[in-house]
Amino acid sequence: GDCVITVQLTEEDKVEDDVVFYLIFTGSTVQHCTSTRKINPGSLETIAPGHDCCETVKVALCASKEGHPVLVVAEESFQFIQDEAYDAAQFLATCAGNQQALNFTRFLDRSRPPAADVEFLDEKVALAFRHLKLPPGWNVLGADQSLNENSPRETLMHFAVRLGLLRLTWFLLQQPGGRGALSIHNSEGATPVSLALERGYLKLHQLLTEEEAREPDSWSTLSHTVHAGDYCVKHHRGLDVYMLTAET
Repeated sequence: GDCVITVQLTEEDKVEDDVVFYLIFTGSTVQHCTSTRKINPGSLETIAPGHDCCETVKVALCASKEGHPVLVVAEESFQFIQDEAYDAAQFLATCAGNQQALNFTRFLDRSRPPAADVEFLDEKVALAFRHLKLPPGWNVLGADQSLNENSPRETLMHFAVRLGLLRLTWFLLQQPGGRGALSIHNSEGATPVSLALERGYLKLHQLLTEEEAREPDSWSTLSHTVHAGDYCVKHHRGLDVYMLTAET
């Protein structure tokens, strides 16, 4: 999700300014409706929705004009693919609480990927996490809640902070167990908060310690999402387009 889609209109579809175009993506369990913005008389732009699974969906380009019935202008197929970011998010989600798997992820730390790679990884994995269907009762600390907070252990929060993944850390903070993970020590006696300080990740440390810490800029300035039951409305400020997602 979140990439730009361009729609080229044919000559006969280039109509008056008061016609509104939008796209409807119909998947097996979720439907998305996105508004568009006109770049010029023959081109439209919108944002691809984040989908809940990898499949080919039907996309309909619709035209609406006040006082007239909605017209389906064209139909096409659109494929949502499973990429490395999706695989990584799915792997990490299943690793919550799994000490063997979480300790294994620490080998990434030794290679210390370049800052640009970390930024890319952070953005893509956090976005994929946002669109994952996490199982009911999913918790950052794992399913076994019998472990008390004094037990030394590695957590997903340690993983995100160790690599400096700002957006993923923010996402985990909003999930059940996210805040509780901040005070948990690993086998070396480090908490996510002390790790951020030790590594000089000042923005990350601020995010973890300030009560009123705000969402990382790259998200809060780019889009705003409101959830309501089975529905979700997203406003993409960059293109000024809206997206309505509903479970079907």
